[in-house]
Amino acid sequence: MKHTYILLFTMVLFACGNLENKEEVSLETEEHSDKITITKAQFEGEKMAFGSLEEVDFYDTVKVNGVIDVPPHNKSSVTTFVGGYITKTPLLIGDKVKKGQLLVTLESTEFVELQQQYLEVAEQINYLKSEFNRQKTLFDEQITSEKNYLKAESAYKSNLAHYNGLRRKLQMINIDPKRVEQGQISSTINLYASIDGYVTKVNVSNGTFVSSSDVILEIVDTDHIHLELSVFEKDIMKIKKDQEILFKIPEASESIYEAEVHLVGTTIDEQTRRVKVHGHLDNDEENFIVGMFVEADIIIANTKGMSLPIDAVIEVEGKAYALVMEEKQGDEFYLEKIKLDVGKRTETTIEILNYDLLKGKQIIIKGTGMLLNGAEAGHSH
Repeated sequence: MKHTYILLFTMVLFACGNLENKEEVSLETEEHSDKITITKAQFEGEKMAFGSLEEVDFYDTVKVNGVIDVPPHNKSSVTTFVGGYITKTPLLIGDKVKKGQLLVTLESTEFVELQQQYLEVAEQINYLKSEFNRQKTLFDEQITSEKNYLKAESAYKSNLAHYNGLRRKLQMINIDPKRVEQGQISSTINLYASIDGYVTKVNVSNGTFVSSSDVILEIVDTDHIHLELSVFEKDIMKIKKDQEILFKIPEASESIYEAEVHLVGTTIDEQTRRVKVHGHLDNDEENFIVGMFVEADIIIANTKGMSLPIDAVIEVEGKAYALVMEEKQGDEFYLEKIKLDVGKRTETTIEILNYDLLKGKQIIIKGTGMLLNGAEAGHSH
């Protein structure tokens, strides 16, 4: 009985060893097979499609990041020269404004005091001017002393400087000096838009006190949107004026937009070791928003090459393959797996260096995912 158990155990081990060897041979044969068969039902079910090689442009690019921006003269920060309390704020973020449009109204006793000072000086200026002219005449006729003449001249010119300074201050806070001279004193001032554009910031509400250092509103004119890109120091020598830029806004759209290099900076940021590059957009009708983050490729050279769509190339363990139809029999497609030498890549295509092997061939360009698994693909032969 003991010998019988040993014999049975030996037979089981031998049988398992043969089974494992058969599986290894089968897997090795499948892995190294260059032939695949699929049915018409599989072809249609996986939405496969045949295509062929195409010649396309491949670009040498410098990858950069940046933002949508506008020139400095297209931005306006609304401030006041004299502090006051906000009494009227009719605008919201996103409102469109025209140059000269009322933005906010402020009220303060300082405005009243400034007008009072101007009115007092304006009343004195006429008297001092007359006295100066009188003393000058008397001095010319040697009736009065030079001392009296110089004293009258000093008082008049000093008062005139004070008068002109107050007058300019009133004009800067949008108060008409002529109205003040007529006795019309106001406790409020209005601030107006200096450019056309859109309100992008509102930092106040009714009752807020603002000083001359506070930004009340910000207006941006989006008619001249551009790209503000940052290029690493190692790449900047490759960037030239008029080079094409392809960019996208990853957070908002997958669309590719075009621009061109307009200005290349001449200084390097000491902290980031980057240089600013200014790009002009080819299409400024898109609904871009200032401050949007962009990813861009600056094209420094381009060459033509034969290519396949990315979906047509199967990559396994660092090797690339294409599936070419060898023949069709009834409802079955017989495909051959061809190893590819690949080169440059774009968002949608891959350059094929050994394209001679694929010339005139029908190639699976869609639905290749299921063919990575031999069990799903059908059977090898």
